[in-house]
Amino acid sequence: MGKFYVTTAIDYVNGPPHIGHAIQKVWADVIARFYRQKGFNAWFLTGTDEHGASVVRAAEKLNKTPKELADENAVKFKGLREILNLSWDDFIRTSDKKRHWPGAELMWRKLVESGNIYKKHYRGLYCVGHEAFVTAKDLIGGKCTLHGTEPEIIDEENYFFRLSKYSKEIESRIKNNKLKVMPNSRRNEILSFIKNGLEDVSFSRPAKDISWGIPVPNDPSHTMYVWCDALTNYLSAIGYGRNDSWKKWWPCDLHILGKDNLRFHAAIWPSMLLSAGLSLPRALFVHSFINVNGQKMSKTIGNIISPYDLVKKYGTDAVRYYFLREISSYEDGDFTYEKFEERYNADLAKGLGNLVSRILTLAQKSDVKEVKSFKSEIKTTEKNIEKAMSEFKFNDALVAIWQLVALGDKYVDGKKPWALSSDSEEFKKTVGSLLFLISEIGKLLKPFLPGTSEKIAEFAENKKSGTLFPRL
Repeated sequence: MGKFYVTTAIDYVNGPPHIGHAIQKVWADVIARFYRQKGFNAWFLTGTDEHGASVVRAAEKLNKTPKELADENAVKFKGLREILNLSWDDFIRTSDKKRHWPGAELMWRKLVESGNIYKKHYRGLYCVGHEAFVTAKDLIGGKCTLHGTEPEIIDEENYFFRLSKYSKEIESRIKNNKLKVMPNSRRNEILSFIKNGLEDVSFSRPAKDISWGIPVPNDPSHTMYVWCDALTNYLSAIGYGRNDSWKKWWPCDLHILGKDNLRFHAAIWPSMLLSAGLSLPRALFVHSFINVNGQKMSKTIGNIISPYDLVKKYGTDAVRYYFLREISSYEDGDFTYEKFEERYNADLAKGLGNLVSRILTLAQKSDVKEVKSFKSEIKTTEKNIEKAMSEFKFNDALVAIWQLVALGDKYVDGKKPWALSSDSEEFKKTVGSLLFLISEIGKLLKPFLPGTSEKIAEFAENKKSGTLFPRL
């Protein structure tokens, strides 16, 4: 059915991963698995953004070199693959001189060749947390709205990229959905931002101030700024700058990113691609944030939650389920341990786990084979999942599957198979129908809860009872 190339944003290594990083990876994993299940050749890329002032300063505080800190935290980000059962095909690090640097260097040269890189003196505000220059209108009370810190005043000579040249073209592409931005609220936000025209952006920093990064080709006195370095990872990882293998996967079918990265991916990145003579990504999905007890995660508050700790306490699929069912990808969500345990017990332990246990206990009483029932309900569920996934509404997809769980419970309670003779045809038909139902539920769950899906298949095939989710 063709290819499907999906990426996440790459994460800063100035600290270890928290649940905000983890949830994005889970959402991307579900999409990749869903498309593979449909027969697509899906390629899922993630990675780490390792250069810049934030990493240098974080390393200095810990009395480490930037490379030491990057190596240490990159391992922790890579470890999310195992603990969250992620299926990414590649993990790119921007400090990788063999795989990433050639692509970033080629991108820079292409922008120079197009006449869109120039040098000028600049004085402005710089947010270290964003690794980006900001304007006064981006601030509230003189502070960054996301990081709560005052930006630094930077006065230096930099290379600039002619972003202003592409304002109308980018606006047109987004309006015509040639560059699809989802959801509509983010589409409207970026169109409003572009409406008055884009301003040229700084594309380098003096190496004397930031040496931890990729030197500008033909001018090592400057270090590439984040745009050409980090954004090019989507191309460098698939071979750009090294060979022609990237042509198999480009254009990217879907970039997944947080709302704080919208302007970078919907304005600067497509402008770079147009300047370099490359196709634009087909779609951007811009998700919201996850808070903890109604507050943004912060070291100062002390409410940062490690995905490692969460999985250790509750298990991989329980964590995946909460991220997918409880946290909307369209609006800021909230994590609390109380909500987590409530959702876990109601939907997993007492819901799906209990249904599977009841059916398998009955199946052990006789030689029961699957009976293909509930076809209409299953087909309706498949359609509902397809619609939900086309809009990246993972919670709606799981609601649809749990309607089948509720159907199974209702069917068991109505038929009362435990009151029937295990040798009767009615018993075999009833339990056989239920076996088929949980098998189909397991298949539908595969992109969302792959471990649980495998267990259900194993239990149903061998008619052996097993605990999917012990009650907390």
